[in-house]
Amino acid sequence: MTTPPTPVQDLLFDDIRVVLDGADGTLTVSGEKIPTVALVRAADAGVDDHIPIGTRSDRQLSLTVDGQTARITPAPGRLLRRSYRVDVECAGVRYRLTPNSIDGSKLLKGGRAIAELSSSGDGHVLADWPEDSNVLPQDAAVGYALAAAFGTGAQPFWMTAIEAVSAALMP
Repeated sequence: MTTPPTPVQDLLFDDIRVVLDGADGTLTVSGEKIPTVALVRAADAGVDDHIPIGTRSDRQLSLTVDGQTARITPAPGRLLRRSYRVDVECAGVRYRLTPNSIDGSKLLKGGRAIAELSSSGDGHVLADWPEDSNVLPQDAAVGYALAAAFGTGAQPFWMTAIEAVSAALMP
C-alpha cells in the first residue's frame, strides 16, 4: 500500500512529505528545509506485513540521507519494548528510535532525547520537538523516516505476557 505524499506541517521544518510504499519496500522523506531520506527494502527480502517497510533485517535494508549511505540496525522486535528500537549512524551521528509508550517513541541523538514521534504504520508521522532539543534538519528527516518505516510504540512486557497467558488458557 502506497501512502499518498501528504505533507505534514512540522512546527520547525514546515512541509515534510513522507511517501511509504510497503508493497515495493520504499520510503522517501523530503522537504524544502530537510535533506531527503530514502529507505529501500531489498527486492528479494521476505515481507512482514506487521512492519510498514516490510522487514527489520538490516541486511535487507539500505538507507541514504542526502545521498550519503547511512547504517541502519533495527532490533528484532520481540517481547520487550527495547527490542523494537532502530539505530542509525549517519555522518558521524548516532540516532535511536525507541518505544516509550503504547503509541509513541522517542528519538535519541547521541543518547539524548530530542523528539517524541508517533506513527501508526500508515506513513503519517506526528513529531513533538521540545524547545531545548536544538533539532537539526538531518535529525528531523531521520526521525520521520524511522517512525514511518517501522511505526512507533510498543506494549510493555507485562501486557504482552498477560496476552500470551490468556491466549494459552483459551481453548
